[in-house]
Formats: sequence, structure tokens, C-alpha cells
Amino acid sequence: MILLPDANTAYVDPFRARKTLNVHCFVHDPITGDPYTRDPRYVAKKAEAYLSSTGVADRAFFGPEPEFFIFDDVRFSYTGHSSFHSVDSVEGVWNTGRDEQPNLGYKPRTKEGYFPVPPMDHYQDLRSEIAHTLIQLNIPVELHHHEVASGGQGEIGMRFDTLLAMADKLVTFKYVVKNVGYAFNKSVTFMPKPLFEDNGSGMHTHQSLWKGDDPLFYSRPATPASATSAAGISAGC
Repeated sequence: MILLPDANTAYVDPFRARKTLNVHCFVHDPITGDPYTRDPRYVAKKAEAYLSSTGVADRAFFGPEPEFFIFDDVRFSYTGHSSFHSVDSVEGVWNTGRDEQPNLGYKPRTKEGYFPVPPMDHYQDLRSEIAHTLIQLNIPVELHHHEVASGGQGEIGMRFDTLLAMADKLVTFKYVVKNVGYAFNKSVTFMPKPLFEDNGSGMHTHQSLWKGDDPLFYSRPATPASATSAAGISAGC
């Protein structure tokens, strides 16, 4: 396969010691030179072109809210004769009785981790650092907070964008989240269900269709005649 760089996606990697350029690519067939039909970026590009061709809408916007877990320790082994896995977090409710010299508590109970403030939320600073890094890479961030589960679950919401642009941003988002976590000596995972009997991670995605400056999922209320008259009188004064 041939990778054709998309210069619009290039950014300097903020985590590497030596200056490194990261860039997303389109995949093309090396024989025909045609776009590879299974390239997800090409699929997204075709979907956007198709939407425009229908006349239904000019653009579709997508705003994902990715959720993830932040762990202090991740161990696993799967062999021909045994298997185990274990994840741990200083914030995990299962560690309320652990000798931490001292154990200060502040561990969200199962399904009670939605929107606590520090010190119950251990990862405010880490998420803020992730948000700061994303903004430096021209990925606007609208919010971040602790999520429902114990054990360090969080969410960061990016500002919406069109399909291909948002897909590229989401790939970069995951790269940034994992690397900032690593710099904090944490392991971050987007796996859907790392903890039994607690909330898993998902990714709510807001979607909208637009034609020009008009959102098609929302009808602007008509301005009442009395309001128009009042506005006219006010303007005249």
C-alpha cells in the first residue's frame, strides 16, 4: 500500500525528545494508484461527499465524549497453563482498607464517581494537563470531569467538527491521553469494561446536520409581530 500524507493533519509530537512530525495519511493502491476502498479516512471522505450530493445537508458535525480509566498498576499473564489479569488504582474503592502509610480515604464508591471535586477526584490535574496539550495541538476542549466508576474513570469532551476532521482528532486525542498519563506514571485505557460491577467506558457522540447556517435538527422560533414592533420602536429611539 501507498500512504499519501494529508498535510492538513500534521503536528509536532509534544512527547518525543527529538522533534518528530506526526501526520495522518490516505491509503492508496500501489498498482492502480486509486484510493484504497477500506481506508477509513477515505470512507469518511466519501460519506461527506455523498451527504452534500443528496442536497439534504451541507455538513454533518460530530462531538464525541470519550471515557477512559486511569490506573496505577496493570498486570496480566496468559500462558498455556494459566491466566490472570489485575488493575489497580489509588482511587479504587477496593483499596479503602489498604495500608498506604497513611490511607487518606477519598476513594469514590462503586457507581458514585460522577463529578466529585478534589481531593475525592484524584485526577483533576492530569486531565487538565491533557486538555492543555490538546488545545496546544489545535483540538478545542469544552469540558473534562470524573466519570461514574471508581478507580479513576474520566471523560474529556472536544468541540464538535466534521466527520473526517473529528475522526483525525479522536485518534490524536487517544494518543495524547495515553502519553500524558504515561508522563504522570499512569496507565490509561479506553477498554469498555475493565471493572466488574461498576460502570464501563463508552463514547456518547452528539450529531447534527446543517444546511448553510441552519441546523436541521432545530427549528428557529418565529419572531412574534409584537416583538418585531417593539424592536423597531426601540431602534428608532
